[in-house]
Amino acid sequence: MNGDHLRARLDGGESVLMPGVWDALSAKLAAEASFDTVFVSGFCVSGTSLGKPDFGFLTQTEMAEAARRICAATPDTIVVVDADTGYGNPLNTIRTVELWEHAGAAGMFVEDQVWPKRCGHMAGKQVVPVQDWLAKLRAAVDHRTHLHITARTDARAAVGLDDAIERAKMARDAGVDAVFVEAPESIAEMERIATELRDITLVANMVETGKTPLLTPAELDDLGFRLIVSPLSALFSMVHAIRESLAILRDQGSLRAHLDRLVAFDDFGRIVGLDQQYALEQRYAPGS
Repeated sequence: MNGDHLRARLDGGESVLMPGVWDALSAKLAAEASFDTVFVSGFCVSGTSLGKPDFGFLTQTEMAEAARRICAATPDTIVVVDADTGYGNPLNTIRTVELWEHAGAAGMFVEDQVWPKRCGHMAGKQVVPVQDWLAKLRAAVDHRTHLHITARTDARAAVGLDDAIERAKMARDAGVDAVFVEAPESIAEMERIATELRDITLVANMVETGKTPLLTPAELDDLGFRLIVSPLSALFSMVHAIRESLAILRDQGSLRAHLDRLVAFDDFGRIVGLDQQYALEQRYAPGS
């Protein structure tokens, strides 16, 4: 599924909710839950693959490989992939576009933080001069084949809301598909963003216990935000469940009395396509 599918849905006035995923299994589970669009979150990939915070540790090729595996595992899903700052200058950003498209991604987010960046809801963010960011956005727009490109600005925390909105307007004029003013801290701020940026798709980032008010897709649509990311919901719930199950295993030595906490062995096999692999193995068995 490429960026044209996402672009058509948003241009048609549809709201799109994207859960955050980080590997093939989490993407399959999102598809099983009837999500047709997902977001490959750098926060999630860094935490699960490196055990490190979203502090710019992930490389361009590590994210591209995560995207490739996710897209291959869920070919009917629209996959938008975090691209941090484009991983360098405009030339690096062009290579990022190429890698994301080769991986099968439908979209990408490119932000204006100083590298190494950090999660948008963390303290201590800095942004690059706006012309540096705009150059990368223009390079991405010029060299994409189909990618849906979102311009993310972290200037709200680093400089102020006025600057963030002006940066978003300049990004809109550079030809991106959507703009994302990260981490507004009130509904009033979100209303102002929507009022001043009426003529482009707006992104809302719903981080549980983060800086931005946690709203439903319907509430966000009423405000004017139609591309909605819920990047950490699955990750945080997974960590909570694993912690509790491991505590039981440590204390009781078995989860025998707590099987309701677990997916059944056969159900996990269904999720990962075990029966299909048995059938394929049988097809090529000697004498078949």
